[in-house]
Amino acid sequence: MLTAALPTVDMAAISLNAWDILLRMMSAMLVGAIIGTEREFTHRPAGMRTHMLVALGACVVMVTSQLLFAQYRPYGATPDPARLSAQVITGIGFLGAGTILKEGPTIKGLTTAASIWAVACLGVAMGAGYYAVGFVGAGCMLVTLTIFERLQTLLMKNNYALYAFSATCTDIAYVLDLIRRLAAEADGIVTSTEVEEAEDKHTFRIEFKVNFPGRGAAEREQQFFTALTSDERTSSVTVARARV
Repeated sequence: MLTAALPTVDMAAISLNAWDILLRMMSAMLVGAIIGTEREFTHRPAGMRTHMLVALGACVVMVTSQLLFAQYRPYGATPDPARLSAQVITGIGFLGAGTILKEGPTIKGLTTAASIWAVACLGVAMGAGYYAVGFVGAGCMLVTLTIFERLQTLLMKNNYALYAFSATCTDIAYVLDLIRRLAAEADGIVTSTEVEEAEDKHTFRIEFKVNFPGRGAAEREQQFFTALTSDERTSSVTVARARV
């Protein structure tokens, strides 16, 4: 009967002492702090502490996997040191989902959710002792979140036109429906709407934003504005270019 020989493993190569574990955890926290600070600076829902904890938790799981492998391998067991870390990469998606917010037809927080997932991956790399992968990955993430954000804004400047409108009316239901209908005719998307009742209790002020993506945004915005102001049930309509 033929039996396959188990591959030889250098146990000294995967043995971890207290200093190795401390270095890996501190490196993971540093990576999380770097990315989390950028998210904190831009006022995102997940900041420095969240990213630090995610990176640290992923690192702890990876270190624990390696310790379990080193502990039980001499007894003939063959535990997979990557199994626990794989569950971290899958499970971290639930935490990232908590940062995603839906406001009308738009969705916010996807970048922060992606950064949380990526930080968990960096934490796994640090926990495995791949410091170069962790720090280079953190640098690439920082470049993506800062430099490429400005580049994206420049590239999409003519394809993403967000305008803030304000209108006064007495028939709130009619005007809200009118706004949605005129926006659809101009290939625009109403991204947010706020209604404020005036002191006389008879008039309402509607503040809303409309995005006109694609070509000819200025012309379509003017078409929408003209149609809205020409309706006799609206008054004091103003518009301004909103910050993207």
